[in-house]
Amino acid sequence: MSKIVRPQDFVWLLLFSALAFVRTYRDPLEIPILLALAALQVLEPKIHYFSTTQGNIVSILLKLAISYLLIGQTGGLTSSYYLILLLPLVSAATTLGQWGSALFTIVCCGAYLSFVLYIDPMVYEIGPEAEQELYLRLIIFAATGYLTNTLAEANREQTKRFRGVAEQLAEANRNLSEAEAAIRRADRLAALGQLSAGLAHELRNPLGTIKASAEMLARSLPEENDVAREVAGFISTEVDRTNVLVTRFLEFARPLNVRAEPADLTQVLDRAILRLERNSPPYDVTVYKNYAPEIGPLPLDSDLMERVFFNLLLNAAQATPAGGEVTIKTRLAGDMAEISVIDRGSGIDPKDRESIFNPFFTTKPEGVGLGLAIVSKIVDDHGGKMMVESEPGKGSVFRVYLPLQK
Repeated sequence: MSKIVRPQDFVWLLLFSALAFVRTYRDPLEIPILLALAALQVLEPKIHYFSTTQGNIVSILLKLAISYLLIGQTGGLTSSYYLILLLPLVSAATTLGQWGSALFTIVCCGAYLSFVLYIDPMVYEIGPEAEQELYLRLIIFAATGYLTNTLAEANREQTKRFRGVAEQLAEANRNLSEAEAAIRRADRLAALGQLSAGLAHELRNPLGTIKASAEMLARSLPEENDVAREVAGFISTEVDRTNVLVTRFLEFARPLNVRAEPADLTQVLDRAILRLERNSPPYDVTVYKNYAPEIGPLPLDSDLMERVFFNLLLNAAQATPAGGEVTIKTRLAGDMAEISVIDRGSGIDPKDRESIFNPFFTTKPEGVGLGLAIVSKIVDDHGGKMMVESEPGKGSVFRVYLPLQK
């Protein structure tokens, strides 16, 4: 049920109270019928059933029946309540469209005209003036139904236009927000890319020197000095790990050379899935494929996009409990191909959702925070975009949109 009390309810109660107060025809059923009609008029907006098409028709028929009974009990054709038939007539004209309005106009006119059948010619005779009055009332019913329906149609058209404009503005606002976010991310990527490139180049030479020194030290140490040999091995291992990080920094900073050629998207996705299955350490997840056959070859760099989908699948596998499921799904979305990677893992905290594509942001203890940043960069350089939907405790959906044509 909707709002309990509305200002309109007091207006309706006041109007029906006034009708009961100034009534000129005394009938014992007059007041109860007026109360029933008032109750229906007030309760109708509060009952959900009456907001449906079927319920609306039932409500109009109930008003018509009660109005007919009231007029019949208070004099028929001579009743002062004849205008009460405008209640069902206006309700039909405002809600049922042109044909529904025309039908109920005919029904209301026919209902009022039927009171002629109850006239006793010996008691009351319909003269020329009474006939004119009868026709006038029928014309008033028809004109009211038509005008009300015309106004309602104009209001519906205006509402439809306003809704269309509101949707266009909302879409433009979303696009503007996405463009602003993309520009901010691009600015951050450019600044961090320059910083990463300079830092990586500066680190490469001293790392090479440290590794070479550690290897020379290990070779020159006596066999019995196990502790020193172990420490030299640790140094060499950590230098290798740091070199991997430096390589990632350079990959992030280096401008991508995208060689876009027509490629089969399903083959690219299948190769990414195969890489995940061969990953070390392996992940105990099942990957389900749901490919749209209508997507033809796309202009993309197969190697780079394979890397994108492998990273997304790897993240999904890491977020999914052992024995869980990951789904990769494709479909057409206007002039774009949409690729969704869906997991049923722990989801992403809402406060982290805006930052996951930023460089060096990570929630993993061993992560560097460049994986999704590089993935986003590759997708951007293909003219696409990325979106993420996530709910804590229920999983995440990463969506990649790629243009169908270059």
